Amino acid sequence: MNKHGMHAALATLLIAVAGGPAMGQNPASSGHGDSASMAYMDAMASMNRTMTGMQMTGDADIDFAQMMIPHHQSAVDMAEAYLRHGTDPQLRALSQQIVTSQREEIGTLQAWLAKHRKP
Repeated sequence: MNKHGMHAALATLLIAVAGGPAMGQNPASSGHGDSASMAYMDAMASMNRTMTGMQMTGDADIDFAQMMIPHHQSAVDMAEAYLRHGTDPQLRALSQQIVTSQREEIGTLQAWLAKHRKP
């Protein structure tokens, strides 16, 4: 499994482990209002709002870099929520790895955009 597939699988697993709701459901209304589930859903909602509000440039490189930043930030937010609430040692280690690697990649994407984005 590649790195991005692993992150998608972790996001799905984190929601399942926390007893989170299905996509699009409100955790409070589905009986899963614990703080971890709410944090996962908040992270995804924030990502969706940010990405939906972005103006595409038509430049595949710029658009990719711009869209990946909120995607990676959502992974960081979910992993940090897991670190606050989760107890499984393997998932905690993976979550810490995600926080570290995704923050680094966000920095790389921001630096790339600063060099390549047209004024």
